Amino acid sequence: MAAAGRPMEKPRAAYYTLRMNGERQKLTVSELTGLIKSSLEDGFPSVLVEGELSNCKPSSTGHFYFSMKDSGAKLDAVMFKNRLLHLRFEPKDGMLIRAKGRISVYPQRGNYQLVAEEMELAGQGDILAMLEMRKRALAAEGLFDAERKKPIPRFPETVAVVSSPTGAAVRDILNILRRRAAGIQVIILPAPVQGVDAAPIIARRIEQANQWKLADVIIAGRGGGSLEDLLPFSEEAVVRAIAASDIPVISAVGHEIDNTLSDLASDLRAPTPSAAAELVSAQRGEVLEAVRSLARKITESVTDRIGRARLLVKPFSVEDLEYRFRSILQPRLVRLDDAKEALLENLSGRVADLRRRLELGRAILEAGSPSAIMERGFAVVINEESGRVLRRFSQTKAGDRLSVRLMEGIVKARTEEVQNDPVVEGLP
Repeated sequence: MAAAGRPMEKPRAAYYTLRMNGERQKLTVSELTGLIKSSLEDGFPSVLVEGELSNCKPSSTGHFYFSMKDSGAKLDAVMFKNRLLHLRFEPKDGMLIRAKGRISVYPQRGNYQLVAEEMELAGQGDILAMLEMRKRALAAEGLFDAERKKPIPRFPETVAVVSSPTGAAVRDILNILRRRAAGIQVIILPAPVQGVDAAPIIARRIEQANQWKLADVIIAGRGGGSLEDLLPFSEEAVVRAIAASDIPVISAVGHEIDNTLSDLASDLRAPTPSAAAELVSAQRGEVLEAVRSLARKITESVTDRIGRARLLVKPFSVEDLEYRFRSILQPRLVRLDDAKEALLENLSGRVADLRRRLELGRAILEAGSPSAIMERGFAVVINEESGRVLRRFSQTKAGDRLSVRLMEGIVKARTEEVQNDPVVEGLP
């Protein structure tokens, strides 16, 4: 620390050792604290201190509490509301700043702090510089590319949470999922979320979730904290584990204003652990709400149609409807009867005509049959030697034996004489 103003004096508390009868006088805690307070406040009325901002905590009263640190020590500090009005930048963890003020002792707690009157940037803090360098290196490898991002499943059945099992983040996630999507199974993969051992364990839990395919989506995160508290989620091992995960990962670290390298490597960044729980259950809630909305619309539509149908039917009584029905049906019944009678009459005429034609055909067939011809006195003459039926006089000669087939029976005969074109009475 560098002092501004007069040189630092030797603490006067060393001279307050009084002796009575050769013995030291006893001091109460308040008396000793008062001596320390006077020594520090009088000895350091104005100092200019350079260090890295940490644990920035704006209070509800408007005052700004923070710490300043370097590699070897930490100093608590406060800047009151009336001085914040003159500040030309927004203080954040990791910034390297210079603060001018006085040392103050708070007796009730027995600690001292810097009451800052002025504050200015001294350059970028070591942590932020280290993170920026790591961010550029990992980005050059493509670990933050949008093309690597995997979609979050619409209806995850199992969610793995990589976080401290005793932390508020896990309780918030469980409460929200229980309220919004009770059917989702939650697997807690315990891991410390701050300290030097946190990063390798967090990375190992993410790898185990992938190795055993434990979940449909992973939530990795913790509640809020200082920049140092959130450092495990910016460690290279964690960033690489998230980027290599086959299971989609939601980063939910700190509060909305907090940012880590895990946010850049994850498939989706949630501002808080509670928001992450809402994200994995939002789709299911939206679908349920959409189904309920459609059900309401269908009910309203059917009810409206039924109401309009009732209005249309209301003016008509049963008797009136029957009369209207009969007035429509009766002409069609008459037309049906007329068509039936015409069809039957037409069919009867066609049947009679077909019967006449059938009788005529039968008569013609009977008249031309051999039996009918022979009935009229004709016979069939067969030459017994040749077996041929005689049709011409030239087919026989005198002395041929003949067989004459009559209507009934057969007559044997012999040719006596053959004549050409004899005139036979009664033949055409």
